[in-house]
Amino acid sequence: MATIGDVARTAGVSVSTVSYVLSGKRTISGPTRDRVQRAIADLGYRPHAGARALASSRSNVIALMVPFRPGINVQIIMQFVGGVVTTAREHDHDVLVLTQDDAQGIDRVAASSTADALIVMDIESEDARLPALRALGLPSILIGVPDDTTGLSCVDLDFAGAGRLAVRELAGHGHRRVVLVGASQDRLDHRANYAVRMRQGVLEQAASSGVEADVVPAEPSFSGGAAALDAALDRHPGTTGLVVHNEAALGGLLARAAERGLRVPEDLSVVAVSPAEMAAGLPVPVSLIEVPGERIGRIAVEMVMARLSGEDTAETRLVSPAYSDHGSVAPPAGSPAA
Repeated sequence: MATIGDVARTAGVSVSTVSYVLSGKRTISGPTRDRVQRAIADLGYRPHAGARALASSRSNVIALMVPFRPGINVQIIMQFVGGVVTTAREHDHDVLVLTQDDAQGIDRVAASSTADALIVMDIESEDARLPALRALGLPSILIGVPDDTTGLSCVDLDFAGAGRLAVRELAGHGHRRVVLVGASQDRLDHRANYAVRMRQGVLEQAASSGVEADVVPAEPSFSGGAAALDAALDRHPGTTGLVVHNEAALGGLLARAAERGLRVPEDLSVVAVSPAEMAAGLPVPVSLIEVPGERIGRIAVEMVMARLSGEDTAETRLVSPAYSDHGSVAPPAGSPAA
């Protein structure tokens, strides 16, 4: 493996000159810089993380706070993580995964100087970590949008827009009674931002479209989906359309619909808000508003890199929802359009 000394010898310069080319801390003449860069490319030299830190006062590490709490859907979380890690490597940065995702974890990152920036997942609407994030001396990006975004940079799917889009699709097919099968009661009690925004979008669009709507929480499991369907139909007779924002419950919900003799979409229309991979392989193809976890992770890193390059304007980026018709929405049975 090539060393910085090998690069210096090949380029005919001192080790300190190579360090200055890598860090950009001093102006190096064009021909000298070109020789160093050619030597780096020819030798396949990659600076050690510690050496980069010494040369640039940066660690070239992004800390990522990942919520490994009970009930978390690891498969979904890893889509976001994959987007973060892949994009960080494209920018020659490593990712430090932190499982202590409270305010103390944030303070620990700041005190240790192990990371140049922080990406935080699983944001609640009134998140207890926000004061620590605002006081943090490092660029920080939130995957999720709290109620108060003052001084914060955030990125996420526009979940309120996704809820509105789902109801518009159902209402456009003639449905007048819909139910959102959403996040678990625990997530609703903790005001998980995505769950709150989804509910808001569904109820707002239903009101403006003249549609009756309600919300039924679901435990994130096959059995939770079955129980949620029973609750939705038993508590709200006449329901013909469902918006399902609970990936782990989707399979159980569809299975229970079949057990009850309900056909999708002839008897029951379903729109899922989910990563595409989680909706694949179901017994019934489901029309989908995709949660693009990998893309959101990529955007979060691009926002980090912009902050590290000197841009310090707080912003919120919402990814616009898109509807993919896979045939699970149709006019309700007995309606004029059916």
